[in-house]
Amino acid sequence: MRTAVLVINSGSSSMKYQLVDVDEGTAVASGLIERIGPSTANAEHHFAGNTTVFQGEIEDHAAALRVMQQLFIESGRPLRSAALTAVGHRVVHGGAIFGDPVVVDSTVLQQIRDLSSLAPLHNPANATGIEQATRAFPGIPQVAVFDTAFFRTLPAAAYTYAIDRTVAAEHRIRRYGFHGTSHQYVSQQVAIALGRDVEELDQIVLHLGNGASVSAIRGGVAVETSMGLTPLEGLVMGTRSGDLDPGALLHLLRSGLDVDQLDTLLNRQSGLLGLSGVNDFRDLARRIADGDAEAELAQQVYCHRVRKYIGAYLAVLGGADVITFTAGVGENAAAVRAQILSGLEGLGISVDDARNSVRSPDARIISPDGSPVTVMVVPTNEELAIARASARLVANGAVAGSSRHALRSKGKAQP
Repeated sequence: MRTAVLVINSGSSSMKYQLVDVDEGTAVASGLIERIGPSTANAEHHFAGNTTVFQGEIEDHAAALRVMQQLFIESGRPLRSAALTAVGHRVVHGGAIFGDPVVVDSTVLQQIRDLSSLAPLHNPANATGIEQATRAFPGIPQVAVFDTAFFRTLPAAAYTYAIDRTVAAEHRIRRYGFHGTSHQYVSQQVAIALGRDVEELDQIVLHLGNGASVSAIRGGVAVETSMGLTPLEGLVMGTRSGDLDPGALLHLLRSGLDVDQLDTLLNRQSGLLGLSGVNDFRDLARRIADGDAEAELAQQVYCHRVRKYIGAYLAVLGGADVITFTAGVGENAAAVRAQILSGLEGLGISVDDARNSVRSPDARIISPDGSPVTVMVVPTNEELAIARASARLVANGAVAGSSRHALRSKGKAQP
């Protein structure tokens, strides 16, 4: 019998899903449901090279799951609960409570909701998705896999902010890091592609999508990352500002913006969108080709920030064996990769133009032969990583809530 895991990533008004054959490491089917709520919703389901669509009212996530199941039926591949090993859920914030994946019970679900103050855009939707999937697939283990988990190994010097320690402890303020499932998966794939043990490698992984982050990984263990208390810190992103002087926020508050307006500004109206009017690099490239100076500056700011973090993480690691690009921009925007690494030849970092221009779904080296630092492009696959983690947990006989104190039991609980 095949090991099948349904992976769900619930947003506030969207739901992505993928049915994964864990044994083969492939997606059997996938889909995206958008504009859940009062608007007319859109859904696309992909199976066996065909696309099935739905447009109409989807009032909530419970309705979205019903539409998903109907799309499976219409595509010719019904989704039967009995064939599922587990349902795996991406949960953005695990705080200092959750480390390893955990089978969800009512206590775990409440703890995920309680962490919403640290991830107000993500955790409420993640919890809702789990709750509705539990009702839709009764008796099937629901597994939460946390974006923050890979970065639980950060040393205290890396995760501690220099504010009053009592205030920090009371409000759980520290660096948590995000995109951890992607950073861990990609760093392992790098080792496989190079035929090396991951413990031998010092790596810098650049996850560049609409959300973007960078990590420093020593011997398979994360030692630094760019995102912090929330996914807002660090690199310039599609609509998020990344690093910003806290004094600028105080200035805007004193100038009349309220907290909600500031939240909207920094999370939804900043980054590439705020600088250029677009948040997709394909649109940005077209504007640059048309001579748009604001678009050109936006790309320069974006690349400058990434390059600065690379320099910082080279210092943290004392040098790197591999620098890897992943996620939508990292995997597909050759010109952006080249611009980011331009001028780093003195550090042993360079890109071969011919290799960099190749489009491929496979892991590949884009640096010249003999380069001191290997530069790679490695496609991420967070859904496969979540599916594998979920299947492994269930196969090991985990019961609901059994891993929720994983950090403390391993002696790695952090304030």
